[in-house]
Amino acid sequence: MPGPNGDPALDALLLPFAEGELAWPADGALFLRARAGAALQAQDRPGLVCEQGYRPDAAALASAGFSVRDPADASGDARRWPLVLLLPPRQRDEARALFAEAFARVAPGGTVIASVANDAGAKSAEADFARIAGSVVTRSKHKCRVFHARADGQGDAALAAQWRTLDAPRRIAGDRFVSRPGVFAWDRIDPASQLLADHLPADLVGRAADFGAGWGYLAGELLARNPGITALDAFEAEARALQLARENLAGFSPRVALGFHWHDVTAGVPGQYDVIVSNPPFHVPGGAERPDIGRAFIASAAQALKPGGRLWLVANRHLPYEEALGAGFGTVRLVAQHDGFKVVEAVKSLPKPPARPVRPEREARWR
Repeated sequence: MPGPNGDPALDALLLPFAEGELAWPADGALFLRARAGAALQAQDRPGLVCEQGYRPDAAALASAGFSVRDPADASGDARRWPLVLLLPPRQRDEARALFAEAFARVAPGGTVIASVANDAGAKSAEADFARIAGSVVTRSKHKCRVFHARADGQGDAALAAQWRTLDAPRRIAGDRFVSRPGVFAWDRIDPASQLLADHLPADLVGRAADFGAGWGYLAGELLARNPGITALDAFEAEARALQLARENLAGFSPRVALGFHWHDVTAGVPGQYDVIVSNPPFHVPGGAERPDIGRAFIASAAQALKPGGRLWLVANRHLPYEEALGAGFGTVRLVAQHDGFKVVEAVKSLPKPPARPVRPEREARWR
């Protein structure tokens, strides 16, 4: 998702095509971790297929008219492309796996091109790229590095094959859960979520939701502590995390109706709930801080809860959520504060009873 200053990495990625250094192939191209933006729409991109697992970015691409799909839906696609573009993620193992994936999906003699912002590790990303690519052409622009290589067989194919497995799911937290590099808090239990889990009551009942469910830790703790919950919907914008949540919560399926939704909570959520838990994100995948996302989560929770429904939320203590909580809920209480985090319970107001009609006093009759 572009930050407030646009998307310099996307601008740099497409500069070689805008300036004629590279030609756009007639047979189409594949764009991994694609993002929409003015640079992508500045020229015709015939045959472009975008893969993006982050729901807001996927929706923006579709809205701009591009063909877009969840990477999981492309797992059986054997097509090799004359051009593969990518915007690598920050997490190094995930990025290395994506570089290797790009070279596995480019046609012999085709081109792989990537762009990384300088402050997002461009130098080390370029070095990793070169290890499996062979000869690399690099240029700097917009405080980014953009680098490309031809698939000419000169790279380290054995290392590339090894790297393709670096972001595979693996067991974490004493084998309690499955996670993978690149998702939020991928190799540990997030301390904010742990704090919220430690303060959840055991009297929550009915239909529940986890807004921003990640790989499923908080939803699992909610269900383990509250046998009165009969259904739970997990809403998560990152498809890779949602796949993990399915596996981590599967053990609850005999007693709880589970739903999994690749969804941007900031756009609102259908349905009505008795309980919502949330550790809202306040960064986008590029790393920029976005407290407005948390405020939108709170507004969506206020809309989705039934009257009397309860929101249990954890956030960094400095984040300005009080106004949003006050606007959407009847009562708000601070439950705990620890290590820079705060846990809040907010209860949606019950509807006011209809006003009783005022009966006019009888006029006194004087005789």
